[in-house]
Amino acid sequence: MNEHQDSRSVATLLSDLAQQVTTLLQTEARLLRAEMSEKFSTVGSGAVEVLAGAVCLLAALIVLLQALVIALANAGLGAGWSSLVVGVVVAVLGVILLRTGSANLSPSQLNPDRTEEQLKRDLRVVKEQLK
Repeated sequence: MNEHQDSRSVATLLSDLAQQVTTLLQTEARLLRAEMSEKFSTVGSGAVEVLAGAVCLLAALIVLLQALVIALANAGLGAGWSSLVVGVVVAVLGVILLRTGSANLSPSQLNPDRTEEQLKRDLRVVKEQLK
């Protein structure tokens, strides 16, 4: 007789399987919650970057308009052109913040990749155990 043969009954084996599957599902649920919390945190920081970018662009618009007015009034290289340079720099900063923030807000950032992979591995293990 095989010395590694399991002497437990079918009912015991099924009970153990049900308990292990329940534990596995609870663990996967905790992993999903943790990963989604991390993803929502990324979305939150993306939203802050978008808001900061929008504020920078608003400030840039004000400065650029002020620069245009001063430049037209003076028709020379004075305070107006200095304001224009500052406005362009602030506008570039705003565009950069909006782009990075928008990238963090994309739906692909919310996909729970690790949980999905772990569930696939678990499904393979369960299938192997049932064979």
